[in-house]
Amino acid sequence: MHNGRILVTGGAGLIGSALIWELNRQGVTNIVVADLLGKDEKWKNLTPLKFADYIEGDALLERLPDQFKDVTTIYHLGACSSTTETDAAYLIRNNFEFTKTLAHFALTANRRFVYASSAATYGAVAESLPETTPLAELRPLNMYGYSKHLFDCYAERAGFLDKITGLKYFNVFGPNENHKGDMRSVVYKAFHQIQQTGAVSLFKSYKPEYPDGGQMRDFFYVKDAVAATIFLGENVNGGGLFNLGSGEPHTWLDLVKPIFTALGREPNIKFVDMPEAMRSKYQYFTSANIGKLRAAGFNQKLTPLADSVIDYVKNYLLTGRHLGDEPA
Repeated sequence: MHNGRILVTGGAGLIGSALIWELNRQGVTNIVVADLLGKDEKWKNLTPLKFADYIEGDALLERLPDQFKDVTTIYHLGACSSTTETDAAYLIRNNFEFTKTLAHFALTANRRFVYASSAATYGAVAESLPETTPLAELRPLNMYGYSKHLFDCYAERAGFLDKITGLKYFNVFGPNENHKGDMRSVVYKAFHQIQQTGAVSLFKSYKPEYPDGGQMRDFFYVKDAVAATIFLGENVNGGGLFNLGSGEPHTWLDLVKPIFTALGREPNIKFVDMPEAMRSKYQYFTSANIGKLRAAGFNQKLTPLADSVIDYVKNYLLTGRHLGDEPA
């Protein structure tokens, strides 16, 4: 990590900025950040962080390889992450073609290449799947998931999937997601809803085996997500695909009740109808099988969900702080 520069794409985003924050905590600042800052305020995620250089993402590829020969590790976290994006051509350019180019650049000089795949590649699975599940059997439910799946499949067909590290992030939440619009986590949305109305609304369940609020997700705190990401970047040269989640599913009620606790309020939860268009694509259960991650040597204890939510609410949402703004 200290020999040569580190390139972080999507470095102003939720996971990218958290990754730079964690690298800074480890004393690493030889970082080149690439992103598309656009017109939102994700630039604020970068202001407390330390890095050597910044480049707009649309200028990155044209400067390869000449200006980045000294890069030894690439964390490619930049992508369109909207699960509701319907412009397939845009997703292919951003999530597939861009990733291909960066991967080939990395492989030409044995650079470590760690990239964000997604749990969305699994589709509507109702069980915890290992990364060894044949890619040809997966059926993503939206174009975002397919754009990520497409690169996984390309790398496998091209014979280099085992030489790079792909991360299937599950439901990551935490500080520095303010800019994400509709893609902000339920914790963020529920916090503001509670502050404004005193209550939070959750979707009703349409499957009898799941009570209202009993639908389950693998919620993964961003601080744990970047710890696992950096561990793999430092210690695993390749390895293919890894699930990154807590390994433990929780209900929506498990997620929102600690928000009320952090705010010193009694839970006030209402259940509302789910839009018809969502019902056929809605996932009632997700859980990361993290056996491969643990087998690779990542032994860090993960933050319990309630503690994660309370940390996020008390230290960031209530204070308006970003990662790196923490008091000494």
